[in-house]
Formats: sequence, C-alpha cells, structure tokens
Amino acid sequence: MGCVYFVRHGQTRWNVENKICGATDIELTALGHEQAEQAGRAILEAGIKADEILYSPLVRAAETARHISEITGIPSRVEPRLKEQNFGKWEGTPRTGADFKEDKKQFCNKYEGGESMMQLAQRIYNLLDEIKGESADKTYILVAHNGIARVVKSYFCDMTNEEYAGFGVKNCEVVKFEFAE
Repeated sequence: MGCVYFVRHGQTRWNVENKICGATDIELTALGHEQAEQAGRAILEAGIKADEILYSPLVRAAETARHISEITGIPSRVEPRLKEQNFGKWEGTPRTGADFKEDKKQFCNKYEGGESMMQLAQRIYNLLDEIKGESADKTYILVAHNGIARVVKSYFCDMTNEEYAGFGVKNCEVVKFEFAE
C-alpha cells in the first residue's frame, strides 16, 4: 500500500514565543527558512520520491513547501484542507495557558470564534481518504502544521486522548505514514 510524508512548517516568531498560531498567518523566521531548506535536502538525501507536495495555504507552510519543492524538484500545490485549526479566541495566547488546556479537551465544542477538533478531523480524514484511494499510483508530501500532524497520526493509529494531546512534530521534521492494506 502507499504512504504519505508529513512535514511541519519551519519556525515562526510565535513558535519561539510559545504562542498559539492556529489559523493566524505568521511568517517564517530566518531559521524557519533554513529549516525548510534543510528538510528539502533531507528528502533528497533519503531518496524520497513523491509525485506532489500538498501544502496549507498559510504562509509559513507555503514558504516551507516552496523551499522543499525548489530543492527536490517535486511540484507543489495548495490544499486548503491542510490549513491549521482555527483556535478562535486562543490564537496569539500562550500555549501553556490553563484555560486553553482545559478547552482543548473538548473535542466536540468549537473554540469561541474557531472550529472544533471534530471539524478539523473531518476535513483531514476526508483528504487522507482521497489520497489513500490514489495511493497505488501516487505518493504525497503534506506540508502543514502541528495540529494537522496530530490528526494525521490519529488517522493511521489509535491514540488515547493524552497521546493525541501530547503528540507533536518538530519544525521541518519529515514523518512517514503508511496506509494499511
């Protein structure tokens, strides 16, 4: 069966400041651009062959995908469903906030001004189902966000709520997920 590779975008200022980025469009830092270039080189060195890079429309993912595409020669296109979860009123606030951590446990409830975990999972699971249907023919690299990484991981394996909440991908880390037969 086929597989997808997941790459989280490079570093942003809000990553450094430990703020929730969500759907807020935050630029890469200079280090973030370097990380994206390193990810492209790592993909080349690993011999990863992909047909296409699909990326979130947010600038931090789009720029990461652009660097990877330029280095690897793999064509890329925007995939709107890869946009990070909208955390509503929590965007720009500290990740470690007690109220945010409590609100994050409510998978079915929309964040005030945002979307729920269930809504996020629906759009990502639908995308992965489509890719799985094409997986005999194509391999994709998905360039997106840490929240998206959690949902992708949960698609491929069972996770407890604690495992889900604790799962993360480092900036520009390349992670392989294989579809079951």
